[in-house]
Amino acid sequence: MGLRDVLLGWPVYRQLTGTDPLGRGAAAQSARSAGLTARTEDADRVARSVCPYCAVGCGQRVFVSDNRVTQIEGDPDSPISRGRLCPKGSASKSLVTSPLRQTTVRYRRPYATEWEDLDLDTALDMIADRILAARAETWEDVDAEGRPLNRTLGISSLGGATLDNEENYLIKKLFTAMGALQIENQARI
Repeated sequence: MGLRDVLLGWPVYRQLTGTDPLGRGAAAQSARSAGLTARTEDADRVARSVCPYCAVGCGQRVFVSDNRVTQIEGDPDSPISRGRLCPKGSASKSLVTSPLRQTTVRYRRPYATEWEDLDLDTALDMIADRILAARAETWEDVDAEGRPLNRTLGISSLGGATLDNEENYLIKKLFTAMGALQIENQARI
């Protein structure tokens, strides 16, 4: 490597003699950085999602390679966040890919000291049985004066902040059909 090669490879020389006088483009680019590619370039597909943290509903793009999440970024097409994410939303990949993430249903029986794993079908059957039992035990056909009530006060719903309008609509319909009155969502924007 001669003096000429060293001089041509020097970013300041390229900045002064080239088309990049501010040194923000090709003049500042090294051979290593020229060969770098985006982490998202090799993704098999991109899924759109909503950030799971708060009630703002920022749009996310979830990049997937070999059926594994490889990157999560803000969605520039989202009218809410326009591609921006807060620090928690920016770190949501770790929420999905952490080895500490619970991927099974955990249940602790009454008075037990240890948690046990349940399969999803068993857990859903337990939930359905408890809902039906609570509804049957607390159902009110009529009030003391004989006026129709057709309700239960033994079941309620508190929705999460990341539920969208469609999910809230379905939850409201489901709980109303079961006779529940206390149906709420904690999102207040």
